[in-house]
Amino acid sequence: MYEKPQNEIQKLENQVFELTQKLEKLRAESAPVPVKNYSFKDINGTVNLLDLFAGKEVLFAIHNMGQGCRYCTTWADGINGFLTHLESQFSVVLFSKDSPELQRQFANSRGWRFRMASHGGSDYIKEQDVVGGANSPGLVCYVRQGEQIFKKNFTVFGPGDQFCSLWNILSLAGQNSESFTPQFNYWKRPAQMDDGGQNLN
Repeated sequence: MYEKPQNEIQKLENQVFELTQKLEKLRAESAPVPVKNYSFKDINGTVNLLDLFAGKEVLFAIHNMGQGCRYCTTWADGINGFLTHLESQFSVVLFSKDSPELQRQFANSRGWRFRMASHGGSDYIKEQDVVGGANSPGLVCYVRQGEQIFKKNFTVFGPGDQFCSLWNILSLAGQNSESFTPQFNYWKRPAQMDDGGQNLN
């Protein structure tokens, strides 16, 4: 990135860039592990993991803790912004424990365009969770060869990671997850409500 680093920040940015390249290589070379064809519920009924590939060779499964998690919502808000780019080549599905109806209601409130499926706390999240049966936020990459499904790579989402650009932007202002907590919305009640201020949620 920089031929002649000028300060400690640039040196660290160089190191991060170099480590990211090494990580990309390791992920590309990782051996896929076979997984079973799990079942889920979506707004139309029952679907299985193979269905969710939608005819494509790669499926990105976003593990979301549900509509009660502000952090998971922040990650999904960000990914939703470049969903069109991903879906030009891959299938992308957001999984959570929430019912399909609640998933769709919440997605509509956020403007999300994801295809969504509910694992409902089933064997899928117990066996495929990115931490180990804890319904943790993260991302799993599945690939398929015919009717056989394989887990290619997975990662955990957490404040400060590379999967949510918000944290890197905040760090430029000296902020981090200890000083900033994402919210579902940022409306603040004005000192005087011109409409009378009744029935506020």
